[in-house]
Amino acid sequence: MKLLEVNDLKTYFKTSKGYVRAVDGVTFSLDHGECLGLVGESGCGKTTTALSITRLLPKGGEVKGGQIFLEGVDYATLTDKEIEDHRWEDVSIIFQGAMNAFNPVKKVGWQIAEACIRHKGMTKDEAWKRAGELFELVGIPAERVTQYPHEFSGGMKQRAMIAMALACDPKLIIGDEPTTALDVMIQAQILELLEDLRKKLNMGMILITHDLSILGETCDKIAVMYAGRIAEMGTVDDIFNHPAHPYTKALLACFPNIYSNERTVPEGIPGIPPDLIDPPEGCRFCPRCKCAFEACSKETPEFKEISEGHFVSCHLMGKEENHG
Repeated sequence: MKLLEVNDLKTYFKTSKGYVRAVDGVTFSLDHGECLGLVGESGCGKTTTALSITRLLPKGGEVKGGQIFLEGVDYATLTDKEIEDHRWEDVSIIFQGAMNAFNPVKKVGWQIAEACIRHKGMTKDEAWKRAGELFELVGIPAERVTQYPHEFSGGMKQRAMIAMALACDPKLIIGDEPTTALDVMIQAQILELLEDLRKKLNMGMILITHDLSILGETCDKIAVMYAGRIAEMGTVDDIFNHPAHPYTKALLACFPNIYSNERTVPEGIPGIPPDLIDPPEGCRFCPRCKCAFEACSKETPEFKEISEGHFVSCHLMGKEENHG
């Protein structure tokens, strides 16, 4: 059984102008111990996908369709009370803003211990001991559990946030841009820590970012999202060395080639993402795509497998097959 199966997930936000189709038909799966990277421009649906899985959507957000199976349990059908019992133990999330994620007037260790008491039935002493063990696991001295958030640096807060996410031994952990606002050296340390913990604890992991460059050594596979849908999904090798979707190619082209003798500034992707209240017909990348042809503006492309484990949603795939 797969650890996680997301089938045709649709999550919309109700506004005065209509529904924003933030996630509109997303499908992917994840095995135990496997890491999936979700990448794409801001507003493409990465974080909304994660918040749909954990059922932590902000006001106005609602899962309108699809299934979210975590070890066979459909999270999309659970009540708020039922989902509370599954969070932390089955799935937990490392939020983007560790600087502001902790309660400033409570000791950091206690904020971790609370989850152990609530979900593991530990006594206070057991929970404090567990918090210290988790601190050691993520590279923070155990004696610092009694300190407050303002006494931690940005990198240490991020490590403490990881410790909190691990409090109840979850099967799946989601990192929502866990290295944002950290300097490059600390980013590398945090990513290395997450990778080590994933392998040591055999956790499934979803790593969300807008930066393709950090996924190469961390993830097993990558899903490239655009305007609420997955444009392309495959192994790291598929995405970096054999990209098929024009959007994936354009994203990769935004990074300078350090091996090239040419000293040119990479081109950006022209245009802006579509309005998800009234998205265009057909392929949503069509208005910005240099390869678009007639069918792209009229028909939604099929999300098809072009090689083992490599999926692409693009009319060019069918065109290439038809013309040999």
